[in-house]
Amino acid sequence: MVRGSAILLLSWMMRAARCSAVGSVVLLTGCMVGPNFTEPNAPPVNGYTPGFFHKTTASAKVHGGGAQVFSSNRDVAGSWWELFHSPSLNRLVEIAVKNNPDLAAAEASLSQARELALAEGGSLFPTLSGTFSAERQKISDEGRLQGANTGFEPVYNIFTASVSVNYVLDVFGGVRRQIEANLAQVEYEEFQVEAAHLSLTANLVNAAIQEASLRGQIAATNEIISARRSLLRILEDQFQLGAVTRAEVLQQQASLANAEATLPPLQLQLEQQRNVIIALAGYYPDQNIVPRFNLDDLKLPHKLPLSLPANLVRQRPDVRAAEAQMWQSSANIGVATANMLPKVQITGNLGSDAAQIDKLFNPGLGAWSIATNLSQVVFDGGSLWHKRKAAIAAYEEARQNYRSAVVTSFQNVSDSIRAVQIDAVRLKAALAAERASKASLVLARQQYKLGAINFNTLLTNEESYQQARLNLVQAQALRYADTVALFQALGGGWWNRPEAAPVRDDIPKFLSVVAGRLPPEKPKQTVAGVANNG
Repeated sequence: MVRGSAILLLSWMMRAARCSAVGSVVLLTGCMVGPNFTEPNAPPVNGYTPGFFHKTTASAKVHGGGAQVFSSNRDVAGSWWELFHSPSLNRLVEIAVKNNPDLAAAEASLSQARELALAEGGSLFPTLSGTFSAERQKISDEGRLQGANTGFEPVYNIFTASVSVNYVLDVFGGVRRQIEANLAQVEYEEFQVEAAHLSLTANLVNAAIQEASLRGQIAATNEIISARRSLLRILEDQFQLGAVTRAEVLQQQASLANAEATLPPLQLQLEQQRNVIIALAGYYPDQNIVPRFNLDDLKLPHKLPLSLPANLVRQRPDVRAAEAQMWQSSANIGVATANMLPKVQITGNLGSDAAQIDKLFNPGLGAWSIATNLSQVVFDGGSLWHKRKAAIAAYEEARQNYRSAVVTSFQNVSDSIRAVQIDAVRLKAALAAERASKASLVLARQQYKLGAINFNTLLTNEESYQQARLNLVQAQALRYADTVALFQALGGGWWNRPEAAPVRDDIPKFLSVVAGRLPPEKPKQTVAGVANNG
């Protein structure tokens, strides 16, 4: 009898499990309360800038001054930093991706969200628990006298074994909505990982560019110091001969000191920039594992991708993360609504008691029960009602945050496009200014030797050339930094990296079906061989 009852109960359990996993989708889908989330439509935007803009930038005959071309038919490379053709930079990015603690923390947060989603998926199935107890008892003397003729022993054992099943029917979809909310959190964390990866690589490349710029400025400053020191020696010799006045010598000494005073701040910035790069790579300042970077070692990418505006919202990790938060808030409305409705619970119990453990499963000693319980909150002071209203308000907040993320993404792309265009013109002008000021300085030195100009005029030309030389180096670095900003604004090409996070491979597909939304897809590539678009 016990074995037969066990078979019946186990059979019921299996049917309940199938009903919870499959029936929840087939039979109860229509009973899922709350809104069904759909992906927001792409904004009605046809471009990133008002009116027509030239797709080819200005150029200058200097390193990093080549013309760049915008192309809407090209995709962002997954390893876009390789387009700068610097083996040292590529190795550094590889090290940082493996060692950066912020990226590792984001990946750990993603793992946590995945495990919590899988744990919540267990709510679709019945809870099965088993108990076993062994008890030894002694009856009282009065009880022993009353039972003297019955054959009962005053001291005896009781062995009990039981299996209980508990299953809450997801009649109104509250469990499924909670699973949906957990999957939305997984999607959010996936795009947070990609955002962290993009931020790390962009910051690292920018830091390398800034280091290269500082080295260029230091080299230019040293050249200026060397030239002023040479001129000072000449003036000192001329002063000994009576050809120049003491005031002119002092003026040149002051000019040299001023130039030398500009060097320590640049050196300090360089050391601090090196520390930034080392920290981004996940190391400590005394671990000198970072290579040196110079502008001459970097190549400016020629062809720049420009995604279609309709595709941008599917490419930006921050926008996709904001969408996931909106999805989660939508699911939470369903959870709050289901909590206001009746709950149906089914429980089952199968057990047996015996005085001897080897007789625990003998026929006639078993007992079983199956019960159904319906519960409904009648009065709670409006708590559940206001929690639902709060969930609706949270959804509206998430919706507006999504809109803000979309607007910001288009602003970032527009800013980057304009920076690429205008800074190309700036570099061309800086080069012209540097060449003109250099020629003017050479002429001023010749005229000073001939006595055609005074010493103050010569100093003015020297200071003009120094500033023009520094402006040129800074303008060169800006061309590289603007290119990094454009790649970052377009989403960084995560969809072209095989190891990108948003794949949700380790989440059972039936959970996605239950939640009513399949895993997010990567944006489609627009051009094959995107890694070679430089």
